[in-house]
Amino acid sequence: MKREYQDAGGSGAAGDMGMSKDKMMSAPPPPQEDEDVDELLAALGYKVRSSDMADVAQKLEQLEMAMGMGGVPAPDDGFTTHLATETVHYNPTDLSSWVESMLSELNAPPPPLPPAPRLAPASSTVTADGFFDIPPPSLDSSSSSYALRPIPSPAVAPADLSADSPRDPKRMRTGGGSTSSSSSSSSSLGGCVVEAAPPAAAAAAEANAIALPVVVADTQEAGIRLVHALLACAEAVQQENFSAAEALVKQIPLLAASQGGAMRKVAAYFGEALARRVFRFRPQPDSSHLDAAFADLLHAHFYESCPYLKFAHFTANQAILEAFAGCRRVHVVDFGIKQGMQWPALLQALALRPGGPPSFRLTGVGPPQPDETDALQQVGWKLAQFAHTIGVDFQYRGLVAATLADLEPFMLQPEAQDGPNEEPEVIAVNSVFEMHRLLAQPGALEKVLGTVRAVRPRIVTVVEQEANHNTGSFLDRFTESLHYYSTMFDSLEGAGSGPSEISSGPASAAAAATPGTDQVMSEVYLGRQICNVVACEGAERTERHETLGQWRGRLGHAGFETVHLGSNAYKQASTLLALFAGGDGYKVDEKEGCLTLGWHTRPLIATSAWRMAAAP
Repeated sequence: MKREYQDAGGSGAAGDMGMSKDKMMSAPPPPQEDEDVDELLAALGYKVRSSDMADVAQKLEQLEMAMGMGGVPAPDDGFTTHLATETVHYNPTDLSSWVESMLSELNAPPPPLPPAPRLAPASSTVTADGFFDIPPPSLDSSSSSYALRPIPSPAVAPADLSADSPRDPKRMRTGGGSTSSSSSSSSSLGGCVVEAAPPAAAAAAEANAIALPVVVADTQEAGIRLVHALLACAEAVQQENFSAAEALVKQIPLLAASQGGAMRKVAAYFGEALARRVFRFRPQPDSSHLDAAFADLLHAHFYESCPYLKFAHFTANQAILEAFAGCRRVHVVDFGIKQGMQWPALLQALALRPGGPPSFRLTGVGPPQPDETDALQQVGWKLAQFAHTIGVDFQYRGLVAATLADLEPFMLQPEAQDGPNEEPEVIAVNSVFEMHRLLAQPGALEKVLGTVRAVRPRIVTVVEQEANHNTGSFLDRFTESLHYYSTMFDSLEGAGSGPSEISSGPASAAAAATPGTDQVMSEVYLGRQICNVVACEGAERTERHETLGQWRGRLGHAGFETVHLGSNAYKQASTLLALFAGGDGYKVDEKEGCLTLGWHTRPLIATSAWRMAAAP
């Protein structure tokens, strides 16, 4: 056993077990009057009665077991190391009481943990450890090839308080270089910098014997927890457990705040949509002139910021142009003309056709305006001016319809021939992101396809989102839409703000790092779709996207067959993507005669062409 003496000022030891035999033998002999004192221990300076040695031996055995000896694991490795290196053993007059005090200190319960920092509102579910208490969703990932699998992981970690717990000052000695809390330092953990306390704060904390937890936020783990919370909230909504959904939806903004870029924006839109559904505050359809004008503005910015609408217009125009080859009188019916941005390119291509341009008639369908203005005629006037400039015989007619199901065949019939020798008018029907809205009304799609079949068009072009957001299960629809719009937002971040320009220097680099107006408005455009997919039900949920395979089945059942888009359209569409910044991430694929545009490996929109199936 090691023995050390302290001076009057309480400093270090004055001697040890390595002293010479002369000094040991020169120690004063034990008093003769106390014959019960153990002679061997008395020679070393310890006054212990022989009758107490059995009790001391038993307590020493218990002490060895508590410190991890004798094959019993130590309950506190940090404290055992502390005893071996930091404890000063002074002369214990009563060895039995000293061993007993060591046992009581080892077996003492750990100090109570301080309350964890509040990371959520009072109604949120937060455990005492500072972790979000989120029940894992029971998802069947086999139902979707793009299913997101939540991985439970803590978003914050409390500090380990066991190593630095305050000890009895009589048994602790602090060396000159044994502590690191006396100087300010910082370390980076998981992307979060944690500052050490200054000397004054450290001294105050040590004096008050209060250990404060250190919260380390790992953005990657928080991102996993964010996806986990989104899916768990969606599952609670599906099970109509709105109390749990309310607690979860309040945690989503807190977790999303630790993210950056596309992940934070997508989570914000999905969190808002879930909150609207949980609190039954569903968005109202556009019912004012301001809302309708804002929707058109968002559509225009989405057209400029990314190639999706340009790809849709280009591939559909290419199919129509090939169908009109050699025709002198052509008629296009556009189911959603909006600002008419698709048709100047087709008019220009027809003007350059060998043999001169044909007579071109355009019928544009659009919803009624809240202020009863004739917005369709304004679009037609602009297109007529452009057609006159390039020398194309142009006619235009606008049809106002609240829904495409209101159209009748006589509204779309071709013009009567002026003479028996005049060539009949060839019709093409075009639909870009319009067909899926009909699925909200039972029987509406079948009626519209019947109207189209009645006018016997030469070609029908259909562009739709390549996603399945029309399933009966809310959780499946939520999971698919979360993956789809996450990829869409990633493409907006990667593509920057529209077509690339040849520029260099710090100014261009700063401009590329700052999202432009087109990108911000495009995110709002997609955010409205997210809100409709998640927050609405019944006839109000109009964003009922389906995959190319599902549309193939619907159109085939209605009496149409696929028209293969040529390789020329594939090559020119690939060339179009090179004009956009980040064009390497976009990918054009050919799928059974149809073209898809996606971001990396995920297809996002699909263009298909159809014609009347031959009679059996």
